[in-house]
Amino acid sequence: MSVKRSVHSSGLRIVTEEVPSVRSAAVGIWVNVGSRDEAPATAGASHFLEHLLFKGTTSRTALDISSSIESVGGEMNAFTSKEYTCFYARVIDTDLPMAIEVVSDLITSSIVTALDVDAERKVVLEEIAMRDDDPSDLVHDLFSDTYYGDTQIGRPILGTVNSIKGMSRNTVFNYYKKKYLPQDLVVAVAGNIKHKRVVAMVEQALSRDNFLDVMAAPVIRPNIPIKNTKQQSVGLMYKKSEQAHMFYGMEGVARADDRRFAMGVLSAALGGGMSSRLFQEIREKRGLAYSVYAYAQQFAGSGVLGFYAGCNPTKAIEVVEIIRSVLSDVADNGMTHEEIERAKGAVRGSLVLSQEDTGSRMSRIGKNEIVYGQVMDFDDILKAISRVSAQDIHEIASEFLVKTPTLALVGPFKNESKFEKVLQK
Repeated sequence: MSVKRSVHSSGLRIVTEEVPSVRSAAVGIWVNVGSRDEAPATAGASHFLEHLLFKGTTSRTALDISSSIESVGGEMNAFTSKEYTCFYARVIDTDLPMAIEVVSDLITSSIVTALDVDAERKVVLEEIAMRDDDPSDLVHDLFSDTYYGDTQIGRPILGTVNSIKGMSRNTVFNYYKKKYLPQDLVVAVAGNIKHKRVVAMVEQALSRDNFLDVMAAPVIRPNIPIKNTKQQSVGLMYKKSEQAHMFYGMEGVARADDRRFAMGVLSAALGGGMSSRLFQEIREKRGLAYSVYAYAQQFAGSGVLGFYAGCNPTKAIEVVEIIRSVLSDVADNGMTHEEIERAKGAVRGSLVLSQEDTGSRMSRIGKNEIVYGQVMDFDDILKAISRVSAQDIHEIASEFLVKTPTLALVGPFKNESKFEKVLQK
């Protein structure tokens, strides 16, 4: 196995995957903090901070940060999820030392000035506005709010207009200093590299401002069940639009559940591609929607299995009825051997193809380490998918597809009662 792991006395974890056949390298610093770690008053702080760390450090301006990577043809970016944040860069292998130095500088030495907070606040508000103008994106946040209620995991990653407007420089900077600690970090590097050399470069880069001068154990997010006691059946947001965007979902498996592999195959069989059951029933046979898909999402202590479709508003109830009918049939009767094998092949193939570049490899080992505390062998993952049987699919379908559903709808609707009636049939 080409994946290697080292743990610093500060709790910092470093994982690498050597790919000697390429000429690139990707580095990502994963931080064990996301929107579910925020209080209502600081909703959106993790994402806001992700933006702000690119604005300048004690030794680099914002232009210095971006130009250092772009001047060598590399790419640099970041993203925030509900449970972690990642800053990454991908460069030619000979430029890896510089990339590690630049990304590490954001983590240890960002200054987060009041002027930068005020300037970037406008950018984040524009991002929220952009999300609000995209119903196919907005419906996912609406589903989380409808399903989880006003809980940390139910709130949007971007925060709200009010929370972003009300966030001061001190609030964001204190959040940064409290959450960005060595024991909460994973540095993942993949490409034409050597593990020992990477460890030395990372430790040197992150030693700035005595950042690593602590003794701690790595922090893994506990798998504490999430109570969604405020779950509603229908979440409706009026939007004057040509399409109705819906997300129909229910409880899924949590991240630590070994059945996540079977759930992934079930999700693919139901809505993972053009040959999936829902795509065939909704688009191919009836022409009711252009986009139809499904996904299984896992968190620490919770999970969701959900189905998206965008259709003519006059056909929304019919599409919901088809989804319910398909799920009911699969819960009662399972799926055919051909459907399951096709879905298993699709999941395995997409996983393999996703590992064709160093950025994807870095993401796999980094995400595995930050959420599980270890990196599962890639061949073991493929074997776990291959072992999923028709019985496994029937058991997980009969348990989860009959769970109380939640429906989120964005479109030209002013009354959710007719949709509630459909869910109660």
